[in-house]
Amino acid sequence: MTYGKILIIQTAFIGDVILATSLIEKLHQYYPEAKIDFLLRKGNEALLNNHPKLGEVLVWDKKGGKYRNLFKLLGRIRKRNYDLVVNVQRFANSGMLTAFSGAKEKIGFDKNPFAWSFTKKVSHTIEEGTHEVERNNELIKAITDDQLQRPVLYPSTSDFEKVAAYKTEPFVCMAPASVWFTKQFPKEKWVELIQALNFSGKIYLIGAPNDMVLCDEIIAQGGNSKAQNLCGKMNLLQSAALMKDAVMNYVNDSAPMHLASAMNAKTTAIYCSTVPEFGFGPLAENARIAEVSEKLDCRPCGLHGFKECPKGHFKCGRDIDVNKIKY
Repeated sequence: MTYGKILIIQTAFIGDVILATSLIEKLHQYYPEAKIDFLLRKGNEALLNNHPKLGEVLVWDKKGGKYRNLFKLLGRIRKRNYDLVVNVQRFANSGMLTAFSGAKEKIGFDKNPFAWSFTKKVSHTIEEGTHEVERNNELIKAITDDQLQRPVLYPSTSDFEKVAAYKTEPFVCMAPASVWFTKQFPKEKWVELIQALNFSGKIYLIGAPNDMVLCDEIIAQGGNSKAQNLCGKMNLLQSAALMKDAVMNYVNDSAPMHLASAMNAKTTAIYCSTVPEFGFGPLAENARIAEVSEKLDCRPCGLHGFKECPKGHFKCGRDIDVNKIKY
């Protein structure tokens, strides 16, 4: 079987898109002549800028006419006459796009409400020891192979030039923020980590513009004159280009961890309420896990994070020993 046109669908969040790039690598390896497109939600398209193995990036704008935009997108998909659509998601909207895409082959997970229409359905289970990248690879294993392929991003030459000025001496990166409170290493623990580091180089705190206040507070309390707030100063690919050469990247169980994985950058992934056994752990060759040493009956408290600790004590974050994870 050969494929001329392939579409990958992943309209979830930043980390999910990064992990799905492993499918681009694998499909390109086996079908180098195929035109591979990728469909994602508006706001994530910058991740795939100038991707050398992609044709077109299709964008679903979920704001300002979510469903009107969805049906417009379906029209564009149908005109492209794809040979294969690979749907990484398990939700109805992506399932509908797959079902009515007109593609010769449609592969997706059996939990999708439109799975009845797929030519191949794959079981999706959260099993200990199975990474999300492996779960995604199950979708294409029959037409490629069963080997794990790390996700890959491709910052441009200009992205690397943008961050070159920050690489004049050894540095570590810290990404303190997370959308979910219980996935975020507490502010005072980041301060403690900065103070405990046996490191004479630069310390860069990275994140989105709305993370700037948090990082300013951490730097002010950390008391290290070589700590610098870079929140909002780089886009995602520029952040990835910076992280690639860090002595260490300290990250939560969140998108920056997956950026580090995609660049095979040194990683210390800090897990509070979640656990790496869910299958979203770091994939860099030089990666380590930081988590509370005490076994807590309440941990993990869910597959995703919460806005506050359900028990009120947040011991899974506050009791992590920074002396065991400092560089």
